[in-house]
Amino acid sequence: MSYLFVNEKGAVIHFNENCVVVKYGEDSLRKIPVESLEAIYIFSNAQITSQCMIQCLTRGIHVSYYSKGGVYFGRLQSTGHVNVHRQRKQAALAGTKFSLDLSKNIVSGKIHNQEVILRRYARSEQKEIKDILTEIKQSFRKINGCRSVSEVMGYEGNAARHYFEGLSRLVHQEFAFKGRSRRPPRDEFNSMLSFGYSILMNEIYGKLENKGLHPYFGFLHSDKEKHPTLASDLMEEWRATLIDSMVMSLVNGNEIHLEHFSHDLDSPGYYLTKTGLNIFLKKYDMKMRTTTNYLDYIDYPVSFRKAIDLQINELAKAIEEEDASIYHPVWLR
Repeated sequence: MSYLFVNEKGAVIHFNENCVVVKYGEDSLRKIPVESLEAIYIFSNAQITSQCMIQCLTRGIHVSYYSKGGVYFGRLQSTGHVNVHRQRKQAALAGTKFSLDLSKNIVSGKIHNQEVILRRYARSEQKEIKDILTEIKQSFRKINGCRSVSEVMGYEGNAARHYFEGLSRLVHQEFAFKGRSRRPPRDEFNSMLSFGYSILMNEIYGKLENKGLHPYFGFLHSDKEKHPTLASDLMEEWRATLIDSMVMSLVNGNEIHLEHFSHDLDSPGYYLTKTGLNIFLKKYDMKMRTTTNYLDYIDYPVSFRKAIDLQINELAKAIEEEDASIYHPVWLR
């Protein structure tokens, strides 16, 4: 399946001859058969025609809107995949032992994956981070004995603080940062993390809807106004695996530089320029198309994008059978 990113100011997205066509004036920039399209991401002042919008709603193609710097605005969505039976079971399991067991599974996978990413970059950068890895391992070992979701998330937060300290030691000096910062991101490295998480969450959001699950009925995170907690839950095991590793590759591989970001002193925050956004999106799409063997219940390689889809299938099965042990998080090696 294809994902369409439209970042040209003044571009118009049309539907013509069973294809989604991106035009800039009289010129066609891209043309994708509608049957192969899963989602459209619109940045800046690009537009989509009503005819194309109706096709997207009818076919379950998700359309998301971002500012030119990558700030998320919202999404166009259809009700065509609502599964009331599944969503009732999903809501009923919140706050039960299912939530606790699922939280332990996902957070254990997340912390393990963070440790693997740190080890990889410590080797490549020839730097020592034994103290950081020791702290992360201690949090990992505590997860299984937790008696509440809040306790699980406490150890998750502790591991995350040490993890980002580790990343700050391993990133090239040009992109030095002092821990995780959000809304607004206080440096260029955090800007890429925030944008990557936003894009990834929207992919997961759309896949949850397509499986008849409710993106706002979560198990790990506390309910928040206007926040899709289930999408946040499922993103946890993929943060380091996909986004963090990709951002480190961009930076330490000298693929992106400080000149690819803008910073307005009157409104704090760092954001990608148009060129920076194009570099990031190209790298992101390439990452999502990369094949992997990290799922333990299949014996063939699949793309990361397909792997997320399969994981959501597993979650739906776990909910239907009310058995969180069915769900195995992605586990890096």
